[in-house]
Amino acid sequence: MNRIELLYPFILGGLIAAGLMPSVIRYFKKKQLGQVTREEGPSWHEVKSGTPTMGGVSILIAVSIASILFSLLFELETSLTLLLVFIFIVYAAIGFLDDYIKVIMKRNLGLTSLQKLIGQIVAAILFYLGVSQFTAIQVVSLPFGIELNFGIFYSLFVVFWLVGFSNATNLTDGLDGLLASTGFIAYASYTIIAIWQNQLEVALFTVSVMGALIGFFIFNKKPAKIFMGDVGSLALGAGLAGVSIILNQEWTLLLIGLIFVIETASVMLQVSSFKLTGKRLFKMSPIHHHFEMIGWNEWKIVIVFSVITLISSLLTLIIVY
Repeated sequence: MNRIELLYPFILGGLIAAGLMPSVIRYFKKKQLGQVTREEGPSWHEVKSGTPTMGGVSILIAVSIASILFSLLFELETSLTLLLVFIFIVYAAIGFLDDYIKVIMKRNLGLTSLQKLIGQIVAAILFYLGVSQFTAIQVVSLPFGIELNFGIFYSLFVVFWLVGFSNATNLTDGLDGLLASTGFIAYASYTIIAIWQNQLEVALFTVSVMGALIGFFIFNKKPAKIFMGDVGSLALGAGLAGVSIILNQEWTLLLIGLIFVIETASVMLQVSSFKLTGKRLFKMSPIHHHFEMIGWNEWKIVIVFSVITLISSLLTLIIVY
């Protein structure tokens, strides 16, 4: 397999995701299975109530088929590809259960926080056990040759990383096209790093996700015809964390995923400030809602956040190179 052939899973991923979307949208509309707007969300988001959700299912199917099919066709070492597809599917399954409860059972909050956390931790432990079969990584690489040896505690880091970033992307998925666009840039950055490291089995997975995100974005851009749902947002974050771990470039996710970090930090700061002082730092959190509250439209937020992701990703690639 050469680098040009990575275009094949990219194209297939996009075609499958885009091809599935019309049927998925029609099905959910027919069953009247739409998004339930959270009461504490912006009032103008009420118009989005009823919009089909769980569109991340199309991303999951596209990524799984494109990754597995071409890893076999190209006769690659499939272990790492399958491991990444595994963590993608498992976190998607957790999100699917959450979405199912919200949409089918009409319970706005879905799974409880504890239920979701337990599922994420168990999945992360399984991922660590899988990674440990193929690599002896116990060291977290930092910029400029600095390394942190976690030793036996590296497993705890893996759990923290997967759970943390799956929740971070979940928080980011609050505006039409926001996670699809920032996620595409993030996965593109890891594709470049994987190619530099000649880990084409990892790059095969990341380009499959890139293609699927483009196919999904066509229907998710404002005004969205369908939402990703937790089935997509949790999987995307877990996939990014898994890729950064396998490439032993964990620190890069803090920059490549800067928007995800900021979104999460805004929620933590908002909650802490309110509990300690009774005052809110932002008009609303996650922070993309704050910018909505001060008058930014969704397109402006998506574009600005995507540009920030692009700049921070380019900076990361410069440092890595």
